Amino acid sequence: MTPLLTVENLEIGFGREQSVVRDVSFEVPRGETLALVGESGSGKTITCRSVLRILPRSAQVRSGRITFNGRDGVVELSKLTERQMRHVRGDAISMIFQEPMRSLSPLHRIGNQVSEVLWIHRGASEREARRDVLREFERVGFADPERVYRSYPFELSGGMRQRAMIAMAMVAKPDLLIADEPTTALDVTTQAQVLGLIKTLQKDTGMSVILVTHDLGVVANMAEHVVVMHRGRVMEKGDARPILSDPTHPYTQQLFAAAPEIPTVDEPAPEVESNDPILTMRDVNKTYRLRASVAWKPDMLARAVRGVDLALERGKTLAIVGESGSGKTTLAKIALGAEKPDPGGEVLFRPSAGGEPVVVNQMTREERTEFQKNAQMVFQDPYSSLSPRMRVQDALTEPLEIHGIGSGSERRDKAAALIEQVGLKSDMLKRFPHAFSGGQRQRLSIARALMLDPVLLVCDEPTSALDVSVQEQILSLLEEIRDRHKLSYLFISHDLAVVARIADEVAVMRAGIVVEQAPAETLFFDPRHPYTKALIAAQPEPDVNRPIDLATVARGAGAPSDWPEAFRFGEDDFPALTTMSPGHKVRQHV
Repeated sequence: MTPLLTVENLEIGFGREQSVVRDVSFEVPRGETLALVGESGSGKTITCRSVLRILPRSAQVRSGRITFNGRDGVVELSKLTERQMRHVRGDAISMIFQEPMRSLSPLHRIGNQVSEVLWIHRGASEREARRDVLREFERVGFADPERVYRSYPFELSGGMRQRAMIAMAMVAKPDLLIADEPTTALDVTTQAQVLGLIKTLQKDTGMSVILVTHDLGVVANMAEHVVVMHRGRVMEKGDARPILSDPTHPYTQQLFAAAPEIPTVDEPAPEVESNDPILTMRDVNKTYRLRASVAWKPDMLARAVRGVDLALERGKTLAIVGESGSGKTTLAKIALGAEKPDPGGEVLFRPSAGGEPVVVNQMTREERTEFQKNAQMVFQDPYSSLSPRMRVQDALTEPLEIHGIGSGSERRDKAAALIEQVGLKSDMLKRFPHAFSGGQRQRLSIARALMLDPVLLVCDEPTSALDVSVQEQILSLLEEIRDRHKLSYLFISHDLAVVARIADEVAVMRAGIVVEQAPAETLFFDPRHPYTKALIAAQPEPDVNRPIDLATVARGAGAPSDWPEAFRFGEDDFPALTTMSPGHKVRQHV
């Protein structure tokens, strides 16, 4: 059968520089999925953009052919006029972009943006377009299509925005869907549901899919064919099953080695007595007052954190796991004193073993200054956590200047020592952040957090924006630094596979409440709560014989009111944490 899309000997470059994509060739069969796999900078996205001819102005397609055998017959896309390409884009070939918030207009309602595809490509009336869009919203899983139709992008969660992007790409029933990292910014349960949705839509419509990803677990669940790219070249390609079962190229093997996996645990963790907590949270609640949209309506109360009791042992890692909106980051801010808990809650910090605790939510100015030396944060996004106007040396020495520590030469010497500790070279200190890759910038963020010699690091999703091999490097670095400096980590994440690698204890949060808490080995040996089971089941594994269990994901990722009766809770009524075994607590009705 003639393939739907054929790319032959594609070469793309910028200006007079060496080509960034070289000799790339592949075919996309009808009704099947081809995965373009590789890390950031491998040329995946620019290759896909060349199909739709939406490359940056400075980019040049230097050679190669892209042939599309669609509903209008065989055409060479590079030879079409711009007017002809407008009829291809969004109609015969659609694309889901990586970041939906950047791809959706903040000034227009979701319904109008999706309807625009039908107005342009089908000449549909407003009534016809509305009917088709609402039907598509139902297909992509929106519980209230009418509300979504009227909503602006900022009123939807990340997962809902990505579903809206899928609806926009699917509403014209394209022959080919290009999905560029469609789940990278999503929580694992939302990712599992979105992947299942794409597969269902593909089965219903018979379309072909090009899936751009760096996650081999996603590939194993979605693709029949794989093309592995590195630095603009194809390293390995073929059917998915043999490549995923026995990769031959060293780069593909490297991607497999770096992929995080949920561990198989044979027995629970041994019982260990807690005797030296560095951070203790008692009955922590946090409520925000939200102003109503109109003056005559009362303000709304949003309960971000409810009834949290946690203790982080000195020299250990406590991971807080949950999806966006579960209250993880709010809890981290409370731990660092950036937010105060509601009255009645208490956060205690002990900078040294056996020392007097500092009540974080009641600190004086002097106590806060000292506390900030002892507790630092590594942020999620390495791109925004470093000032683009400051050289790396200035960014690293700034905390020492603020606290009046050391002379200028001593500060520079410490910056040089720490940048080498995190695996970079001291001659990089004079550079600006834009000269570094994402992984290098995260290393710089870690170095900056260590400048004041803290004893506690709060790591807020420090690896979620990174490729799998870079993620592996950062996790190894964090482990090495923790052991070398005897640090304690409060580690925030939505990914249980990452948590399994670094955590000693895990607290699983949903809707502001800790629903299960246990040592890491115990949690993976015997997960009890349906939400914990959903997080584990949603983790894609690079094994074609172990697909995502969407039924388990759906049971646990739904509303708490839909969980099995023993685990259900409402807005104001939720059960206590029940001890199931030593150190293992589950929130359920007894």
